[in-house]
Amino acid sequence: MPNAAGSDRAMRVWQLWSQAAEHRADLPAGHRNYWETHTVRSQGMLRLGRREFGTHEPVIMAIVNRTPDSFYDQGATFRDEPALARVEQAVSEGAAIIDIGGVKAGPGEEVTAAEEARRTVGFVAEVRRRFPDVIISVDTWRADVGEAVCEAGADLLNDAWGGVDPRLAEVAGRYGVGLVCTHAGGAEPRTRPHRVAYEDVMADILRVTVGLAERAVALGVARESVLIDPGHDFGKNTRHGLEATRRLGEMVETGWPVLVSLSNKDFVGETLDRPVKERLVGTLATTAVSMWLGARVYRVHEVAETRQVLDMVTSIAGHRPPAVARRGLA
Repeated sequence: MPNAAGSDRAMRVWQLWSQAAEHRADLPAGHRNYWETHTVRSQGMLRLGRREFGTHEPVIMAIVNRTPDSFYDQGATFRDEPALARVEQAVSEGAAIIDIGGVKAGPGEEVTAAEEARRTVGFVAEVRRRFPDVIISVDTWRADVGEAVCEAGADLLNDAWGGVDPRLAEVAGRYGVGLVCTHAGGAEPRTRPHRVAYEDVMADILRVTVGLAERAVALGVARESVLIDPGHDFGKNTRHGLEATRRLGEMVETGWPVLVSLSNKDFVGETLDRPVKERLVGTLATTAVSMWLGARVYRVHEVAETRQVLDMVTSIAGHRPPAVARRGLA
């Protein structure tokens, strides 16, 4: 009986806490400003594939690279079976989206559109067959590849190079799939930034991503299926990446759902002076800050660790109850 009573008390505390969150508009102005400054910002409904996500439901996008030379896993999922095993593991650990890429972001051997399609289209079809409910995203900047993967069952086109091929948004509108609109600072695909400068990096991010998002909706993409991405490391140096993170709330305030691709990025590595394989802690710290500021989707390599961070931040913000609540109640 004591445990049952303790559980009842815990539930009542949780209900009161939730009610306080719902009625924070009734708080005195000073208290309300504190709440609004120090809690997770929310946005509207996000709809991707067959799924809908609530305003306080963070979404994990797991990276599956179909490349032999990816910067992080060095081709570990280039072959079909390891890649399918990676999808199964990511889904079991809490990923709602699988992001499939056929060309690494950095410089390297040329990959034609035909080769990119060969690496991705059949794999998209197989993932759709084996995992009918998972959201399939494809990381591509090419409209021809986008059309082919949509035919194979993709739900989302992740345009990491900021609309360099304007036809990609047209493909998304025609097929009724989602679109990620990214700030890449005008960089050409697969190039590294060199002495790039902005008068105001966040102002440029907002101008580009909101413009791309509005164009996508005008072309027929559902508003609730468009995301904006600050594009960490794309057309930016480390200080730009830190500032974009620090000011992420400005993107959230536009009302467009925000996606962040932080996982093991160079801006994390340079900030902490850590090589690629030692950037997890910095990535998770940046993830927690981004979650607090209101980002909705997190593109990651390490799904299980990210899931714990997002659950913890969501609970601190008052939008998720503890998985268990026994302490002090027995």
